Amino acid sequence: MSIKLVNIIFGMKVRQARTEAGMTLSEFASQCELSPSYVTEIEHGRKYPRADKIMRMAAVLGKDYDQMVSIKLAPSLSYLESTLSSSIMRRFPFEEFGLEPGDLVTPLTREPEKVSALMHAILSIGRKYDLKEEEFLRAALRSYQEIHENYFQDLEDAALAFTTEIGPKYSLGEQIPTELSVLETILREVYGYKLDHEAIADDPALQKYRSIYIEEKRSKTLFINPALRPRQIKFILARELGYRYLKLKERSFASTPTRIDSFQQIVNDFKAAYFGGALMMPRTVMLADLQQFFDQETWQPDKLLSLIDKYAVTPEMLLYRLSELVPEYYGLKLHFLRFHQVNGRYELIKQLNMNKLIVPSGIGLHEHYCRRWLSVRLLHKAPTNGDLTFDQPHMGIQFSEFVESRDQFLCFGFSRPLVLSPNVNSSVLVGFRVDAELRQVMRFLDDPAIPKAYIHETCERCPLTEEQCRERVAPPTTLVAQQEATARRLALSQLRERTRS
Repeated sequence: MSIKLVNIIFGMKVRQARTEAGMTLSEFASQCELSPSYVTEIEHGRKYPRADKIMRMAAVLGKDYDQMVSIKLAPSLSYLESTLSSSIMRRFPFEEFGLEPGDLVTPLTREPEKVSALMHAILSIGRKYDLKEEEFLRAALRSYQEIHENYFQDLEDAALAFTTEIGPKYSLGEQIPTELSVLETILREVYGYKLDHEAIADDPALQKYRSIYIEEKRSKTLFINPALRPRQIKFILARELGYRYLKLKERSFASTPTRIDSFQQIVNDFKAAYFGGALMMPRTVMLADLQQFFDQETWQPDKLLSLIDKYAVTPEMLLYRLSELVPEYYGLKLHFLRFHQVNGRYELIKQLNMNKLIVPSGIGLHEHYCRRWLSVRLLHKAPTNGDLTFDQPHMGIQFSEFVESRDQFLCFGFSRPLVLSPNVNSSVLVGFRVDAELRQVMRFLDDPAIPKAYIHETCERCPLTEEQCRERVAPPTTLVAQQEATARRLALSQLRERTRS
């Protein structure tokens, strides 16, 4: 058991015993001849007192010394120990949210048995749906991004500083798009990298990786999959420059890491990727282009496609960069979704949700995503005659209105096959809540040519009939179950009323 956990358990015992004794923190500290601030440190698990102080505390609380220092908890609290000692809790990034593990002491000691049961329930749900630690940590990262509206000034400044410091010698930043050869040269000459474009292709077991980084004492080698398009390789190189310039030591060494060792690892991966995107799509130039795009009086998809070509990026890179800049500079909330179509099924691969959209995650529910979601429609109705390629993505736009809440969103995005998995199609989009602020920013919002669709979360939850929705692929089983439960509660209530009368 870690020292930190021992401290937290001791602090939890002290606070619980003090509360049961009806003593305020100041009263308890005074009787123990300790300062209130020191007792606070103890109760939050930051300090562990010497034996003589523990004896005084035990005497004041009417407890035995051995009882106080024992790490054993009552059987009803056993789930607290297993939860606090779990790897998820050890690796959770409390500091990123302005917290520390000791902050759990207060709620844990207020209703310890109830909290223990709650934690057990949460862990059971996680096991039922096979929630992995990596998914938990990535969810924490998404929350961290959403709290900051996915805009990080320090990373924007770093990308600009890099261009200012290193760019002039290598003509970086003088023209858009950034040249692949420029990024390669900087990695080789400034950071001593060796770039290998053959090893991954030569090993079938590695061919699903986009890149692999291996560092030895005297060498740094970046292995790149030659099957990637130049614009994808440029992003890998720009991200690698981010790792170096930002001095990020704890990182993933493969494009799809086989394991996540810490939250800091995925935070650093995110920072390097953010830096890479800002390097390829400089903020000032990008904002000017976005303003021209938003000033269109009618929807013109070629304008957005031209930005992909201008910066020589993928649709996902462009829309993700948009998700970083638009909330900060236009005050608009948005969501970012990426879906894959695999063997006829639609899987939500990536999301960023800053406008409180009810995202159809369907975790472990085996439900069918609404086929009217633009993310799904872009995949379902993509060209099948060979016109859909990586370099010729399918594009779409629509107004999406939820059937029950009437919340309305403007969504646009792309679909295309994956380079390394050509049998898998991928869609990516951004969506904006339709409100007065959006109308002030996007002049093409009233274009009658933009289609509209009434949507729900999943077929199983949707109240639309088959006549109202021809796209339905499953009956509304969840909705029917909810309606039946409501009817039973109403019948019980009516029975009670009749009994009283």
